[in-house]
Amino acid sequence: MPPLPYPDTALEPAISARTISFHYGKHTAAYYANLNKAVAGTPMATMRLEDVVKSVAGDPAKAGLFNNAAQSWNHTFYWAGMKPGGGGTPPAKVADALKASFGSVEACMEQLSEAAKTQFASGWAWLAKGTENGKPVLKVMKTGNADNPMTQGLTPVLTIDVWEHAYYLDYQNKRPDYVKAFFEKLVNWDEVATRL
Repeated sequence: MPPLPYPDTALEPAISARTISFHYGKHTAAYYANLNKAVAGTPMATMRLEDVVKSVAGDPAKAGLFNNAAQSWNHTFYWAGMKPGGGGTPPAKVADALKASFGSVEACMEQLSEAAKTQFASGWAWLAKGTENGKPVLKVMKTGNADNPMTQGLTPVLTIDVWEHAYYLDYQNKRPDYVKAFFEKLVNWDEVATRL
């Protein structure tokens, strides 16, 4: 499991050290432990994590492996997509890409926020890169449980974890408040620019 890219207190008050101790220290760690146990002694043990996810996606006989591999990948991607003092205005490269696909930065943020707020039960809201008519395009989507855009041939650019363990200790049932804090105080636009 990769180390957290900042101290566990670094995202306070938007995400508390207590939430990170459970979310990273227990949930993320369990996904990696279960995955490592499942692939030990197999060719998958040396594969890149995203290749494991893609290779077992959609195979009902490998659902447990997919869930642990995808949740490991999703969480690592999520942690890297935030930073202390994040949020605010995206850099020009990101803003231009958002405007090209959504008409404005605000329109994209509204769609992504709505996806995060309306994902029923456990899951994720995503900004993902794909193509339409041979041209690159960004799309907002939401997925349930461990699924992610890679299983649909898209490239994830940003994600918001909306499983309850991501926000319940800090926000209880107020998921919209967590989503608002994510955009205002947490999102790492520099990382998004790199991913683009």
